[in-house]
Amino acid sequence: MTSRPNVLPGRTARSMPVAFGCGAVVGVLGGMIGLGGAEFRLPLLISVFGFAALAAVILNKAMSLIVVLTALPARLAAVSFADLAPHWTVAVNLLAGSLLGAWAGAAWAVRMRTSTLYKVLAVLMVAMAGALVYTHTAHLGGLGLAGPLLAVIGVAAGFGIGVVSAIMGVAGGELLIPTIVLLYGVDIKTAGSLSLLVSLPTMLVAFARYSRDGSFAVLRTNLRFALVLATGSIAGALLGGLLLGTVPDKALIPALAVILLISAIKIARHTAPASTAG
Repeated sequence: MTSRPNVLPGRTARSMPVAFGCGAVVGVLGGMIGLGGAEFRLPLLISVFGFAALAAVILNKAMSLIVVLTALPARLAAVSFADLAPHWTVAVNLLAGSLLGAWAGAAWAVRMRTSTLYKVLAVLMVAMAGALVYTHTAHLGGLGLAGPLLAVIGVAAGFGIGVVSAIMGVAGGELLIPTIVLLYGVDIKTAGSLSLLVSLPTMLVAFARYSRDGSFAVLRTNLRFALVLATGSIAGALLGGLLLGTVPDKALIPALAVILLISAIKIARHTAPASTAG
């Protein structure tokens, strides 16, 4: 399949120092709430760096994959495989849906008109803002589900998360962590590690589906830019982790939610680039 004009990068200059700086800011924001921050990186790729919707999603997915691979060893050092082993059924249950959802979400994204994808991304960013506020303000506890009902709901939840993760190019921890806590009654620290084990193969499936489309060329032509932005995200996430708790959640979470909502409005109003010159 050949590259389509509406998924190639726009004309905005992509300075490497600016890319690193933007990645660092995203990483700090994500690190301060214990997440990767990919939902904040997506609007920057579109609004600041001039990528069209699908190109931005593919680049975001690639960078999310790099960030998760970097975070996984540190996370497993904090919560070992021995601690996660009793919860292997949780990962399997969610993966049964998320792998299918990731493939389906990526397939839908590459077939959408660019104008439609902008609107879908805007809606999903609003949903992410809601999930962010809910996760950090509500008291999360298990719903007490068990047996076949839990398995069916787990697959359905995994499918939905896989779709969202693929379409936005995010790891999905924002949705996976509260889902694991609510459905399976797992403590939030363990849920964070389980979310990485679920999100990694889910992202790989979406990545594989995107690689079959001509728009995947945006990653090859912007590889250096993506690596610099991802490096900035990782450095920022480390700093954000050190700053964890320095800003009260009552101030930080609403501010981040507002950022997502403003970004959603801008993306909803976005139009396809008039030129594809990169």
